[in-house]
Amino acid sequence: MLEVCFSKKLWHYTLDLQFKVNNEILVLWGPSGAGKTTVLHCLAGLTRPTYGFIKFNNQVFFSSEEKINMPTRFRNTGYLFQDYALFPHMTVRNNVLYGLKDRKSDQMNSPVDPVELLNAFCVGHLVERYSGQLSGGEKQRVALARALAVQPQLLLLDEPFSALDRNTRVKLRRELKNLHQKWRIPFVVVTHDEEDARYLGDTILFLKRGRSMEVALQNISGRRLGAELQPLPY
Repeated sequence: MLEVCFSKKLWHYTLDLQFKVNNEILVLWGPSGAGKTTVLHCLAGLTRPTYGFIKFNNQVFFSSEEKINMPTRFRNTGYLFQDYALFPHMTVRNNVLYGLKDRKSDQMNSPVDPVELLNAFCVGHLVERYSGQLSGGEKQRVALARALAVQPQLLLLDEPFSALDRNTRVKLRRELKNLHQKWRIPFVVVTHDEEDARYLGDTILFLKRGRSMEVALQNISGRRLGAELQPLPY
C-alpha cells in the first residue's frame, strides 16, 4: 500500500495531500497549476516535501519527522514523463535498456525482457529507430516499456495522452488499463482530462490549488466541483 500525507510549500500556495492506494489506479485530476506534477515528483524523490511522510509497504520513502528522504534510485518507481523524455541520441532499444544500466545484476535474473516489452506494445519492430523517427503513440509505448523494464513497484504517469490524437488516445488508454490488470501494482496517473479520469480511475482525487477531494465517478463534472476545497488536517 502507498500511504501519502505531506505538504509542499510552493511559491503561490501550499500543496496539501493525503491518500492511500493499493494495487489500483489513482487519478490526480484537475486544471493546470493545481500541483499534480509536483505530487509525482515528490513520490519519485525528484522533489522533497516540506512536511509529512510517504510510505510504500514496509519502506519509508520520506519522513520529515524521521529525517528520511530515500534517493530516487532506491524507490523502484517507474516514471512516464509528460514529454516521454526519450533520449534522441539513443535507439529505441537503448532507451529501454537505459533504466537497467545500474541494475546489471538484477537484469540477469529478471524475468522481464525489455525487447519482449516492446513487442507487447507493438513497437518491437522499431528497436533500431531513434525517437525523432517515432510518432506520438510510438513514443508513448516506448516510454512505457522503459518505465516497466525495471519492474517497478509503483508506476507514475504524467499526462500520458496529452500529445496524442483522439483515436490513438482511446486505444492507448485501453492498453494502459489492460496493462494494470496484468501488473497489479499501484498506478498514479496525472491528467486534466475528464474522460481520461473517468475511464482509468479506480479512485479519483480532484486537485485545485494544492487542495484535494475524492470524486465519485458519477459526480465527475467540473460544474459540480465549484465549492472551495478545505485543507487536509495532519
